[in-house]
Amino acid sequence: MKERSPFRDRVLGLVARIPPGKVATYGQLAVLAGYPRRARHVGYALAALPAGHDLPWHRVINAQGRVSPRGGKGGRVTRGVEHRQERLLKAEGVVFRKGRVELARYRWEPALGAAWVGELDGGKKGRRSAALEP
Repeated sequence: MKERSPFRDRVLGLVARIPPGKVATYGQLAVLAGYPRRARHVGYALAALPAGHDLPWHRVINAQGRVSPRGGKGGRVTRGVEHRQERLLKAEGVVFRKGRVELARYRWEPALGAAWVGELDGGKKGRRSAALEP
């Protein structure tokens, strides 16, 4: 099991809050967690989830509104997980057009009240999460 870190805990806490029918981007979650430019690390945190977890990982997509391809063994790209992610999103009412989700319509935009930001920051004052990426 991967070692826990404040970054990983924040990211997974955010993913747990994404409501059905909405999506967030890897970069958006990195910014909300207080770690801009760490979108790839968000992907690593999600990839390390244990089997049988109940986080809505499928609601996290890339900045182009697409499901990101996953590498398989030997560097080969596999489509099984991507198809499953797309099916799960469609079942929640998310519409894909030409392989993309319209982020303006489906992006999750949480209200960042002071209490919520404080919760993301582990209750510590002084560090504020940045606004959503454009």
